[in-house]
Amino acid sequence: MESLRELYRIGYGPSSSHTMGPRFATEHFLGLCPEADRYEACLYGSLAATGKGHLTDKAIREIFAQAEKQVEIIWYPDEEKPFHPNALSLKGYDSQGETVAEQTYYSTGGGRVVVEGEIEDEKKRPYPQEYGTMAKILAYCAEEGLQLWEFVLQFEGNEILDYISEVWTVMCEAVEAGINAEGVLPGGLKLARKASQYNSKAGDFTGPLGNTAIAISYALAVSEENAGGGRIVTAPTCGSCGVLPGVLYYLAKHYKISKVKILRALLTAGLIGNLVKANGSISGAEVGCQGEVGVACAMASGAATQLLGGTIHQIEYAAEMGLEHHLGLTCDPMRGLVQIPCIERNALGAMRSIDHCTYALLGDGRHKVSFDSIVEVMMETGQALPSLYRETSKGGLAKVLA
Repeated sequence: MESLRELYRIGYGPSSSHTMGPRFATEHFLGLCPEADRYEACLYGSLAATGKGHLTDKAIREIFAQAEKQVEIIWYPDEEKPFHPNALSLKGYDSQGETVAEQTYYSTGGGRVVVEGEIEDEKKRPYPQEYGTMAKILAYCAEEGLQLWEFVLQFEGNEILDYISEVWTVMCEAVEAGINAEGVLPGGLKLARKASQYNSKAGDFTGPLGNTAIAISYALAVSEENAGGGRIVTAPTCGSCGVLPGVLYYLAKHYKISKVKILRALLTAGLIGNLVKANGSISGAEVGCQGEVGVACAMASGAATQLLGGTIHQIEYAAEMGLEHHLGLTCDPMRGLVQIPCIERNALGAMRSIDHCTYALLGDGRHKVSFDSIVEVMMETGQALPSLYRETSKGGLAKVLA
C-alpha cells in the first residue's frame, strides 16, 4: 500500500481525478518537454466526457500559461484507453510539426497519476505486502496489542504526523471557510450554497436531531468549498472530501476531542481508504460514486468509532457498513459538475457515518460480511455498472438537466 501522503492530497477542487490529476500530469510533461513550439492535450473517456464541467481544460491551460505556453485541447469522450477511463495524452511538436515528445497519463482517482511506461517508486509503498488486507492487519494488531493508528505509525514513522497535522489544518480551514461563504456556486446550475444557513439553523435544534444537523452543515461546508474551487484535502477524493472532515470537526468541537486523537483517527481513516485504493478503486469513472462517497463514509465511520472508544473489530465493522450501504451508487453528476448530487451525498454520508459508528458500538464487532469481502463486492459491482453511470454524464441524474 502507498503512503497516506498519496491518499490525503492537499489541493484545489472541484475534482481530484479531473482537475488535480491533469494538473499534476501537465506539470510533469512540461518538465520533460519545456521547449516545444506547439502542444496538444488529448482527453479520453470520462476525462473528456465530464472534463468541461470539472474544469479539466481550465486546469491544463493554467499550467501551460504559467510556463507562457499555449495548448490545443482535443476531446475524445467516446474513446477509452485500456488501462483506465481517465486518460490524458500530452504531445509536443517542433516548428516543423514533428513530434518531439509524447506521454500518456492516467488519472486513477484521488489526484493520483500513473505515467504510462514508468516504473513506480517503491518508496511510496512503505507497507509490507503481507499486510495488504484488513484481515491480516487485524490479526497482526491483535497479536501485537496495537491499535490501527499504531500500525500506520509503525511503517510510516512518526514523521507522517507532521503531514497529517497539516491535513487537519486544511480540513478545518475548509469547514470554516465554507460555513462563512454564501452565494451561488459557479458552473451554470445556479446552485446556492447552503452550509452557512444550515449551520445557523442547526444551532436551534436539540438532541440527536441537532447533533446530526450540525455535522451535516460541516460536511456541506467542505463540499461547497470544493465545488467552488477552494482548497481542500482528498479524503479519498475531491468529490467526497466533505464527509471525513465534517464528522471529525463535529466530534472535535462538540465532544471536546483533542487534536492528537483526531490525528490518530485520520491515520486509521487513511488506512481504511488505502485498503480500498489498493484492493478496489476510489475512482468514480471506474466504479461509480461508491468508490468516492462510499469509501469516504467507510473512512469516517471507522474514525468516529475509534474516537468514541471502539475496538479494532468495531472499527472494521463500521467501515464495512460504510461501503456495504453505498453499494451500486452511481456517479452521474449534472453537467459534469461536482454539485448535484455530490454535495448532498457528502452531507448525508457524514450523517450515515455517525449512524454506522453508533451501530458498531452497540455490538462487540462480530458480523458476517468482512471489510475485505465488501471491497471485492464493491469492485465487482462497479465494473458491472454501465459506463453511463460511471462519470460520463451520459445517463441517470446527469441527463435531467442535459
